[in-house]
Amino acid sequence: MILTPDRYRRMPWANGKGVTEEMLRIDGPDGLVLRLSRAQVVEDGDFSLFPGIDRSLTVLTGPGFDLEGDGLALQARPMLPVAFPGDVPVRAIGVTAPCDDFNVMTARALPRPEVRVMQAGQVAWGDWLVLYALGAARVGERALPDRALMLVQGSARLTEGRALAVKLEGLDPDPMRKIG
Repeated sequence: MILTPDRYRRMPWANGKGVTEEMLRIDGPDGLVLRLSRAQVVEDGDFSLFPGIDRSLTVLTGPGFDLEGDGLALQARPMLPVAFPGDVPVRAIGVTAPCDDFNVMTARALPRPEVRVMQAGQVAWGDWLVLYALGAARVGERALPDRALMLVQGSARLTEGRALAVKLEGLDPDPMRKIG
């Protein structure tokens, strides 16, 4: 399945200080299971809290920034995913220019997702993969437009372009029926 930007939803941040483009969301009986989104960080400030959620953030554009919180000090740099708990107060500091970032949020009961940058010729695999095109790309013989998501079960070979690969384990065997 391929989701293109015309299907994404824009919504205000939980803390009211920005806007998120929600690309993919799966909810279960206990709430959020998986959420993929893109947002822009334009100034220093607090991140929204998400109890029971693990987060991964990858800066896509801009110079990056630091994330600091209780016992947490991370450098969010371009194309280097960083992971942190969603229920720990975290603050972006050192924002010198607008930065677009890609966010992965998963219920803590799931295994932590793996996020990596893929180049043409590389293969990724897992129970489920989500590939996010960083420019026009191709997965096998299928075209993946810029900023589109592709949900794949098993493995995928990126034959052209670049993409972020999100490896997901422990999801419902048919997450497609739960996409909201």
